[in-house]
Amino acid sequence: MKACNKNIKKTLLLVEKMIELANQGDGDREDVGCGILYGILRDSAYRIKKIAEEEKNAHMEKGKWD
Repeated sequence: MKACNKNIKKTLLLVEKMIELANQGDGDREDVGCGILYGILRDSAYRIKKIAEEEKNAHMEKGKWD
C-alpha cells in the first residue's frame, strides 16, 4: 500500500479512537469543563473523519487506492 494511503487509513483508525475516548470521557465526566473537552474532541474527530473519507474516495476514483 502506498504511504499516502497508509496515512489516510491510519487517520481513520485514529479518529475512531478519538470518538471512543470522547464517548467514554463524556460518560465518566464529573464537571462541565470535561464535557466541553470531550465535545470538542468528538467534533474534531468527525470533522477529520469526513475529510479523510473524502480523500480516500478521491484516491479510489483516481485508481490510486490499493
